Amino acid sequence: MKVYLSGEIHTDWRDQIVAGAVGLDVEFSAPVTDHAASDDCGVAILGAEPDKFWHDHKGAKLNAIRTRAAIEAADVVVVRFGEKYKQWNAAFDAGYAAAKGKALIVMHGADHQHALKEVDAAALAVCETPQQVVDMLRYVQNGTLPS
Repeated sequence: MKVYLSGEIHTDWRDQIVAGAVGLDVEFSAPVTDHAASDDCGVAILGAEPDKFWHDHKGAKLNAIRTRAAIEAADVVVVRFGEKYKQWNAAFDAGYAAAKGKALIVMHGADHQHALKEVDAAALAVCETPQQVVDMLRYVQNGTLPS
C-alpha cells in the first residue's frame, strides 16, 4: 500500500506513523519537509527572482509537480493539520486527493473541527493521533484491531 503523508511539518507525526507501521506492507512518501528547501526550490533550480511573489510562485509550482505526482501514486493520503500554523497547502492536498478518488484520512485536534468541517466531510476517516492512523492502516491491510 502506498501512503502519502501530507500537511504540517513542525512535529514528528510522520516519524511516529512510519515507526508504528513497521511490519506492514506500506510504502510512505511525503512532501519536502525542509521548509527552506521547499520555499527556495524554484529559484534554486530556475533562477533568482527580484519579486517575492515570483520567488514563491516558482517554488509553489515546482512543489505542486511533486505533490500531485505523489498523491496520484498513493492509495491512501493522510493530511495532518497542525496546531500553530495554517496549512493552506494541506487543505489543497486534501481536496486534490478527494477529487482524485483517493482514500483520504484527515488528522487534526478537536479545536479544528468546525474550521475543517468541509475537509472532514471529504475524508473517509478523521482522527486526532498518529497512532490512530497506524491502527487504521493495520486494520485496512490485515483486518486486525488494536489490542
